[in-house]
Amino acid sequence: MTKKFLRANEVADYFGIGLSTVWLFAKQGKIHPKKLSPRVTVFDIVELNSLFGDLK
Repeated sequence: MTKKFLRANEVADYFGIGLSTVWLFAKQGKIHPKKLSPRVTVFDIVELNSLFGDLK
């Protein structure tokens, strides 16, 4: 089973960017967060790969 969504800290680690950059891109509308609960936000891996390119 492969993951379809990543948490913000996983996005930062996976793409080698800062956590603040992940949230900045979300605020700018470059990536679209999905709220699962008030304290859990995830990002779609397909959307991230289209933005950053498949770095891994």
